[in-house]
Amino acid sequence: MRDAFGGIVNLSMIVVFLVLVCGYLAFNVNYTKAFRVKNYIITTIEQYEGNCDNTSSACAQKIDDYIKQVGYSAPDFELDGYTCHKGYCYKRFDVANEGVDEGQKQFYYRVVTQINIDIPIINKIMPSLRIFQISGNTKLITAFD
Repeated sequence: MRDAFGGIVNLSMIVVFLVLVCGYLAFNVNYTKAFRVKNYIITTIEQYEGNCDNTSSACAQKIDDYIKQVGYSAPDFELDGYTCHKGYCYKRFDVANEGVDEGQKQFYYRVVTQINIDIPIINKIMPSLRIFQISGNTKLITAFD
């Protein structure tokens, strides 16, 4: 009887270890995708100097194509004051113009992406686990009138 009980305990420990390792690897893969998408969106917004507000613009189309190429899929989420589109949100922040010509306005964007954690067993145990977000800012962009 002692050997049978020891075998079950060892088997359950192995299963728990495998679930933890697989969950950790899945989280790392999704974190990497969300981080890459955030960096690409920031770079694209800087290239187009902030002209990405229209969803049919070349900038938004370029971002959507990259998201499809990478395979980033995050559930739609909303943030107060942010413009959200296909798993990412962004917001423009104006900067006080101290020491800059009157015709020049400076601003930057904050981009937020979400890590998709879709592991059914873990989601049943901890439903509020989908709160991981990654954010980043663009460099200062100067708009000329």
